[in-house]
Amino acid sequence: MASKRSTNTRSSQPWLHVDGTEIQKFGTMRMFPLGLSRDAREYSCQRLNQILADSQILYSLYKKHHWLMRGPTFYQLHLLLDKHAGEQLELVDTIAERVQTLGGVAVGDPRHVAEITVIPRPPNGAEEVPAMLSRLIEAHETILVASHDAAANAQKLGDDGTNDLLVSEVIRTNELQAWFLIEHLVDTPLVERPQHSTHH
Repeated sequence: MASKRSTNTRSSQPWLHVDGTEIQKFGTMRMFPLGLSRDAREYSCQRLNQILADSQILYSLYKKHHWLMRGPTFYQLHLLLDKHAGEQLELVDTIAERVQTLGGVAVGDPRHVAEITVIPRPPNGAEEVPAMLSRLIEAHETILVASHDAAANAQKLGDDGTNDLLVSEVIRTNELQAWFLIEHLVDTPLVERPQHSTHH
């Protein structure tokens, strides 16, 4: 164990193997003078962390499906899913920073995210393209349902910043992305109409 550094000495030696003392536990709040009650901030952080975990999983699903895409619409979907992944990653950062702004601790470690998320785990292998798109749409809906509810309650508690983030960014982005996926399931060769025999 290295001795405590004297205020009179300077060294270019980096501090290595520093003990990782946890200075704020997950789920606890620091007191910030934001004009919001502790109850409002605790509520928003809890709801935002759930949406944050689910959004990190959605981002990972987008990347996985971007890599595993195949079939006649490979090129356009490969690019679209990567675009959506990038937009989800921006949301992840924004949501996490809101949790920190309120005095909470944002969920970040992927193993912790996996414990919290309610998005169903996909198969480890590749699924058919319509199944991949349906899985993404369902994840969007899960996040949207939670975001609508959390936004309404945050507004009741006076947390306008969280309400604005959820409505203006999380909800609008997820709605738009879901729409793009839905239209791909309708108007592409991915979904074929069953052939009906004309003979009796």
